[in-house]
Amino acid sequence: MPVQPVHVLVLGGTTEARRLAESLAAHEPGVRVTTSLAGRVASPRFPPGDVRVGGFGGPDGLAAWVREHGVDAVVDATHPFAATMSRNAAEAAVQAHVPLLALRRPGWVAQDGDRWHSAGSLAEAAELLPALGERVFLTTGRMGLAAFADLHDLWFLVRSVDAPEQPCPARMEVLLDRGPFDLQGERELLRRHRVDVLVTKDSGGDATAPKLAAAREAGIPVVVVRRPPVPEGVPVACTPDEAVRWVRRL
Repeated sequence: MPVQPVHVLVLGGTTEARRLAESLAAHEPGVRVTTSLAGRVASPRFPPGDVRVGGFGGPDGLAAWVREHGVDAVVDATHPFAATMSRNAAEAAVQAHVPLLALRRPGWVAQDGDRWHSAGSLAEAAELLPALGERVFLTTGRMGLAAFADLHDLWFLVRSVDAPEQPCPARMEVLLDRGPFDLQGERELLRRHRVDVLVTKDSGGDATAPKLAAAREAGIPVVVVRRPPVPEGVPVACTPDEAVRWVRRL
């Protein structure tokens, strides 16, 4: 009897998810990969292999999809702040009796000269801002801007891939752009818009890290929103290569 390929479901939307799918599709002939995208980005970059777009309907729906499509393992390579999806994946893996791995790029680490202020949520970040500056470079994505909507005395430069969702701050300029960004460009952005405080999520990775270096050089304070923890009991890989080795051990 022919050996059936191992079917891996990658919960994607990140650079690491795309690189994992590329590695599995190109170098692992015994693996079939399906990448699931949430569909929140207007023009996503599709990875190789099978792709599905849209939600599953919670953990029960995800578990049913896994069973129906013969999935042998799930890799949660969603954004480090996609806490709901990560919890759903953990519950679904238990229901469907399949192994689950979380692929998470390491978070950023403060360096000498950084003026970082830690926040546990966007709401906590908003509370810190009035004491730190008046012209805010907000790089937390297009959702969740309601946390800053009542800060009428502050001006915001909001950068996101797609247009932000309401409610938003009243004094706001939107910059639609997608990383990676370079240091010179970030320096110029801070200078041109006279930014005096930066807000970011601890997403990690190199694509958007230059803004931290630019803020360090300019002596600008940075509010860093801490990432939520990975669900308890779920093993973690820090790179796509580590995730590939985990799949091979299946």
